[in-house]
Amino acid sequence: MTRTQDGKPPAHVLIVAHRTAAGPALLDAVRERAARDAGHVRFTLVVPNQPRGLHRLVDPEDTDPHSAQEVLDRALPLLGEAAGSRVEGIVGDASPLTAVADAINLGAFDEIMISTLPRSLSRWLRVDLPHKVAGFGLPVTTVTAAADDRIPVGG
Repeated sequence: MTRTQDGKPPAHVLIVAHRTAAGPALLDAVRERAARDAGHVRFTLVVPNQPRGLHRLVDPEDTDPHSAQEVLDRALPLLGEAAGSRVEGIVGDASPLTAVADAINLGAFDEIMISTLPRSLSRWLRVDLPHKVAGFGLPVTTVTAAADDRIPVGG
């Protein structure tokens, strides 16, 4: 593992995103965060495997892992370019809060970055996900995308 000049391991940032995972706002935030530590930062993207269409109504636990994987496949190369290094990816639980908890249990993270749609469109902001995630005791940054920053899923 590479270390910073003061001998510390690089910071590890957990990014939580779905529809905005490859959007300009998140890419800019990752670029800025990487620059702040002169590139000595690692990123992992967790994409909650959210139910789509009628699955939300019929059985929200019945999700399509391919849509979350599609998001990862599209977002990881762009995030890696913005970060200046490879970004890891995880398909998470359908519940964003559970996806974050699971990721934290799997790895040591120093901070969390949540990328979400604007307030008028965001379920995550309506349920106050950033505040709930802050309960894990890590610094949380919320990146709010523009309405047209969404990436298509399942297309």
